[in-house]
Amino acid sequence: MGLWPIFCIYRIRLGHWKHTGRSRCRTLSTVKSSVTLLTEMIEPTVEALGLELWGVEHIQQGRYSLLRIYIERDQGITIEDCANVSRQVGAVLDVEDPITSEYTLEVSSPGLDRPLFTARQFEQFVGSEVSLRLHSAVRGRRKFKGSIARVDEDSICLQVDGSDYELRHADIEKASIVYKD
Repeated sequence: MGLWPIFCIYRIRLGHWKHTGRSRCRTLSTVKSSVTLLTEMIEPTVEALGLELWGVEHIQQGRYSLLRIYIERDQGITIEDCANVSRQVGAVLDVEDPITSEYTLEVSSPGLDRPLFTARQFEQFVGSEVSLRLHSAVRGRRKFKGSIARVDEDSICLQVDGSDYELRHADIEKASIVYKD
């Protein structure tokens, strides 16, 4: 299959789906709780399609928001996988109605510069270079680019320019693999 189809799938965003309506049950009050709630809601549907839910991002953009779902499978992700997940998850979200404002649903593979969401994912990439941003500064820094030295239950040791930084997983706002040719 090669690298090109994965890159292509990463760039193609399927399932642009606008939704307007008021929530009938659970509502999303904060980004952190929204991601947890949405992950719990979406994961069974993605797994039923024989795929792994790699991660979920819910980005507020004023009156609108973006719900980005990353899916993964050992054999790689196809455009059809993205379309199927978009349809199935869209139906679940339409019934559950967890997002009270208009939003766009995007489904894609994590790509080569994949975002990292869980400690298990960080563990898979020990030795790899990552770029990450923290919610608040550690030793005067919020942004880091370095190699993952080790991963513990609730922290990540990142080597940056010869110094080790012990970062709590809960403090990481966003992280992704640094892709090198």
